[in-house]
Amino acid sequence: SDGWDWVKTQNAHAPFYWRPAEGKRWREFTLRGLSELDPNAPVCHVNFYEADAFARWAGVRLPSEFEWEHAANHREVTQASSEVWQWTASAYLAYPGFVPARGVVGEYNGKFMNQQYVLRGGSCVTPAGHARASYRNFFQPDKRWQFTGIRLAK
Repeated sequence: SDGWDWVKTQNAHAPFYWRPAEGKRWREFTLRGLSELDPNAPVCHVNFYEADAFARWAGVRLPSEFEWEHAANHREVTQASSEVWQWTASAYLAYPGFVPARGVVGEYNGKFMNQQYVLRGGSCVTPAGHARASYRNFFQPDKRWQFTGIRLAK
């Protein structure tokens, strides 16, 4: 219901930077400005609600972060870290055995482990040190301004 509420309040009809053009064509606002939408490029700037809805519509699902990492480590997926961060179905929670550090660092980390979902991979603007199969990115489910997309699982 949170996702449907988001759709209604935001009047969402397409990914964040897509713009309708003449006829049935679409354009996309990119780092190079407004461009023709490339139908072969990964969908970009979608939030968790949109990614999950598309997966359900397609009769599949978003992978868990553990499935995603396994597939990336075994080279079962392509474009794992060069195009868009990929939403997973996993909530951003601490791994078993995690103990927050004392002081400000622990408080900083702890406040992010609430109502956020894990993204895996990397995007075209991700620093090289962050583009690895084990890196866990995270955002709130309604955020779609960052370079995020969809990975599907069966």
